[in-house]
Amino acid sequence: MTRTAVLICPGRGTYNKAELGYLHRFHADKAALFAGFDAQRKEAGQEEITALDGATRFSVSKYSRGDIASPLIYASALADAQSLAEDIEVVAVTGNSMGWYIALAAAGALGADGGFNVVNTMGTLMQQQLIGGQLVYPFAGADWQNDPARKSELLALAAEIGAREGHDLALSIDLGGTLVLAGNEAGLTAFEAAVPVADERFPMRLANHAAFHTSLQAPVAAEGRRRLGAEMFVQPKVPLIDGRGQIWWPGATDTAALWDYTLGHQVVEPYDFTRAVQTAACEFAPDLFIVTGPGTTLGGAVAQSLVHCGWQGMATKDIFKSRQAEAPLLVSMGDAAQRALVAG
Repeated sequence: MTRTAVLICPGRGTYNKAELGYLHRFHADKAALFAGFDAQRKEAGQEEITALDGATRFSVSKYSRGDIASPLIYASALADAQSLAEDIEVVAVTGNSMGWYIALAAAGALGADGGFNVVNTMGTLMQQQLIGGQLVYPFAGADWQNDPARKSELLALAAEIGAREGHDLALSIDLGGTLVLAGNEAGLTAFEAAVPVADERFPMRLANHAAFHTSLQAPVAAEGRRRLGAEMFVQPKVPLIDGRGQIWWPGATDTAALWDYTLGHQVVEPYDFTRAVQTAACEFAPDLFIVTGPGTTLGGAVAQSLVHCGWQGMATKDIFKSRQAEAPLLVSMGDAAQRALVAG
């Protein structure tokens, strides 16, 4: 019997110390795939991904860089997407932030090497320019309950700070019960000073992250468009859900518009991951939501997004957790035990 699944690809910040060796551990059979990626890196004068993944030591300063993290995450996630059990039918693909580029390749709108080229190019440009930064702050409590009033309050504060002279601050990613904000140093510092500390760790700055999904990235978007041609994009083989919750259908996609969105709106406007997940749930009603590796951090945002729209009656954290314990509907391939439920 076939199990239907929405495939969800992660973004930056998911390849950490625990993930070192991910390609070697789970994908020893994907040497040919990785050889193509290594060839692109070598040609660009960059360290090969198999060497990076095979290192004996992990350092945050190195592995959080856009030109290192992005290609490693892409290779890990795409290899996972190609390793699903035969009884799983992927009915739609989406991703968070940089995960959109991976989703394009997983859905067939970009070839594997073309997708790697996009990810490596954009990750390298982001790192070279490193314009602004990002921080994370929750609006939902430990019970995951949606708090629209608190969310509006925080977004109004961000807008007010962003309007101050010399300050840049805006929503970067709508991520389940969390807001990812991005801006310049003055904007980020002002927000940090204006909000109480939550869960002893928020607001939390993200190392080596630029002001993704804001107008500050306009130079990166422009250079990306110059280097990456629209001819790389083809019709997706399965539906793709973007960072606005819009669906790109196989056989009905304007590939020039897909290129334009990917290297335009997607780079400089907020990314609504919550809406992408909710659209996937409501439009495709899958048996499973499968989050590819590396890492397992995106699972919480997926679960919160489902709870916030009360999908299949799961209106609270407790209801979701008991449903998940009974028959998992959210599977993170970065978790070895859960991986066994869906990997071929």
